[in-house]
Amino acid sequence: MYPSISTIPSPRPKASNTKTKKPMFPSLTYLHTTLLFIFIFTIPALLFFNNPSSSTPSCAATTSKTTTKRWPGDLLTTQFAWNHLSFMDKEAPPASLKIAVFSRKWPDSAAPGGMERHALTLHTALAHRGHRVHVFTSPPQQDPATTTTREGLTAPTGSASGYPQLHFHDGPPGRWRHNDAWAQFEEENRREPFDAVHSESVALPHWIARNVSNLAVSWHGIALESLQSSIYQDLARRPNEPMSPSFKESMSGVVIKILNEIRFFHSYAHHVAISDSSGEMLRDVYQIPSGRVHVILNGVDEEEFAPDVKLGKEFRAQHGVPQNASLVMGVSGRLVKDKGHPLLHEAFSKLMVKYPHVYLIVAGAGPWKQRYKDLGSRVIALGAISPAQLRSFYNSIDIFVNPTLRPQGLDLTLMEAMQCGKPILATRFPSIKGSIVVDDEFGHMFAPNVESLLEALEVVVKEGPERLAMRGRACREYASSMFTARKMALAYERLFLCIRNESFCKYPLR
Repeated sequence: MYPSISTIPSPRPKASNTKTKKPMFPSLTYLHTTLLFIFIFTIPALLFFNNPSSSTPSCAATTSKTTTKRWPGDLLTTQFAWNHLSFMDKEAPPASLKIAVFSRKWPDSAAPGGMERHALTLHTALAHRGHRVHVFTSPPQQDPATTTTREGLTAPTGSASGYPQLHFHDGPPGRWRHNDAWAQFEEENRREPFDAVHSESVALPHWIARNVSNLAVSWHGIALESLQSSIYQDLARRPNEPMSPSFKESMSGVVIKILNEIRFFHSYAHHVAISDSSGEMLRDVYQIPSGRVHVILNGVDEEEFAPDVKLGKEFRAQHGVPQNASLVMGVSGRLVKDKGHPLLHEAFSKLMVKYPHVYLIVAGAGPWKQRYKDLGSRVIALGAISPAQLRSFYNSIDIFVNPTLRPQGLDLTLMEAMQCGKPILATRFPSIKGSIVVDDEFGHMFAPNVESLLEALEVVVKEGPERLAMRGRACREYASSMFTARKMALAYERLFLCIRNESFCKYPLR
């Protein structure tokens, strides 16, 4: 018998809604002082992440013998990604769990965001495993009686077998009201207590979370990461381009915001980092005890994302890529500045002059779409495409480019491309270098500037499609062992079991 879970106590009184005015910069001197503090604060952490003595194991499918030998088998003290471990892959769960999920939004559109897609993939996989998953989220844009499944179809929101049960609170579509969601949760929790509670980022605020002992929160972005991204975006501007007023404004009070975040993060019982470097950040900068930080890399649907040469050729023909194209590159996601599109736009415009038969397919919506179109017919800007079309897109390209300026981000697109057998060209950030491009065979990396990206693009062109295809096969093999929806779901399942009963915190399960 497993120990029963006591009823979760009611939240403390609501925090005051009074908003304090953000201080404005009195002078550029203060701005420079703040930036100096920022670099002093962040650079030591970044240097640590690039230290080769990091605890991340360099194995593909399971923990290496060397790592196993020095690791005592206590999951709560594990500092490497749980994806390296094997969890009862062919067996039914040792116990059926009732899991509560708090997510600001649930996919209900043709092109959902990355965090929404992650939540859908993870919790659908857990429901397929036989767990009773209840999702508390904001009202959808479409008919509330249905919601989008990972295949792009619709499924009933009730207790359909194999799918999470969705609880939409009242209010305008897409607007998150945590108090209403919490009230729904309490009602369901009184009916039968939940074994584990999962919050996607700060969907469940810290003043409620501090009273929930069986809670795990997955961090998809933190204030320090946003700050670093802003710094890299400013460093990417041209010499004669003035500093953005919004950048100056964002600097005011940002250090205080980070300090406040470091303090309130301790209110959450368990923390799931989605990259190895984020785990280090939570332990070393945010000072979360190691036993409460768990690294579980995201996964993608291994059945949906797979190599398909025929599908790729059809996609090329459909969108006007000529047969004499010497190389086809691809990028997908939001076409915004922090995703690095100013860098890619400028670098590829220069590459086109030297290599007349190289093409770029751009999948995504955003302010940079028209600018890509303006480069001419060799840049094919598709706009937003549905999840169902992504497999065709990945299979149509020779290499996937991710020029992100978000140092702690770990885009699902990287994993999707690798699952489809495509190598990676990505920014040399700790999150990507430490969790994705962990082997030189998986692709190329570059510093977050135009010159470094252009140099990497030229290397890729000179390698050619055949060499890139060899790299892609290595990527597919590694991704299949690390970045699948099943692998991710099994890791979360074990964490939730461990939260319910400490006997599941030992590895392997005896």
